Amino acid sequence: MLFRSWAQVSDPAWPDVARVPDHVGGSHLVVTRHALVRQVLADPVTYRPDNALDAVTPMPVTALRVLAGHRFRLPPTLANNSGASHPQIRAIVAEALHPTRVTAQRPWLTALVRDRAARLDATLDTGAPVDLYADLAADLPLLVLARLVELPDAPVGAVKEFARAALELFWAPLDGDRQVALAAEVGRFHRVLRDFAAVGGGLAAELRAAGHPPDVVVGALFFLLVAGQETTSQFLTLLLHRLAGEPAVRAGLRTGEVAVADVVEEGLRLEPPIVTWRRVAATASTLGDTEVPAGSSLLLWLGRAGRDPAVVESPHEFRPGQRGSRRHLAFGAGAHRCVGDVLARMEAAVVVTEAAPLLDDVSVLRAPWCPDNLTFRMPDAFVVRRHPGTTPG
Repeated sequence: MLFRSWAQVSDPAWPDVARVPDHVGGSHLVVTRHALVRQVLADPVTYRPDNALDAVTPMPVTALRVLAGHRFRLPPTLANNSGASHPQIRAIVAEALHPTRVTAQRPWLTALVRDRAARLDATLDTGAPVDLYADLAADLPLLVLARLVELPDAPVGAVKEFARAALELFWAPLDGDRQVALAAEVGRFHRVLRDFAAVGGGLAAELRAAGHPPDVVVGALFFLLVAGQETTSQFLTLLLHRLAGEPAVRAGLRTGEVAVADVVEEGLRLEPPIVTWRRVAATASTLGDTEVPAGSSLLLWLGRAGRDPAVVESPHEFRPGQRGSRRHLAFGAGAHRCVGDVLARMEAAVVVTEAAPLLDDVSVLRAPWCPDNLTFRMPDAFVVRRHPGTTPG
């Protein structure tokens, strides 16, 4: 379960809290119920975020040496920060992603997605396949984020490769050789971030002005480049794939009977890109009927919590607007709730509005494939082809 948890979200056999071993001999208390997951997220004193970014596969000395050679450090900054600095760092990042600033990007993004959708539509009309991940969704969140926070001037492809390498290095089951290779890739880009953190404008400048040391500025940029864009491109791909199998929902979008915002929320509930998240018990406690010893690693199954029948009327059906649909925990909850939720929702709404018609009368040639990973889905492609002799509805 630990590495492909999205494949078991509908399995009825899971208890509210279960002890599960991992691939290196450790064990985790897997929390499955919505109320209990929310309880943990809302209590950062009893359940601390300190282990949120710990490597799932402990790194061998060879990989650690590679990272040290690049002066790689990842101090507590956002997701793994339980210290006194967290509120101010979070407030600075939240201001950069303020809803007003996000809304201002919508016309630009709409024009970009509309243009891409038109070109993809023309390609589909020729009978050729298109990859809706690579050709539409992969770089959109990064392009928007760069406009909001003035990211370092690096090729889009290099940033995407770095982000996916980081997700694999810290959250996947790996052998030593792969860890060394990923450490080299992550370390090289960390140098770019470090140089930018010292002189860059936008968010980096705001953090420096607030007195935060260079490592904290780098850490904030590091996390944003992973959580602030890679997860959203994953979600866009997963949502489009889900919509390909929901013709009634697409028909409702065309007629206006189904709201785009409801489609986005139902997608976040059923196809979250972040399926699990971690906490560590600072003190002994109780979750439901389960005793939680101090020091326990807690794995919060966000994807399953979104399908809790105590919360959602039809937990396994894609029914936009149904009771409980918006109570998902795809963005977490509490003091560490994702500060980019408004941005992700805006991007998804634009893509659904402009690109969902591409899914009419197509066959899926290659569904998204997701590698083993504790937390992230990381789909790699979504290839479709239009049926001969048809035009989009």
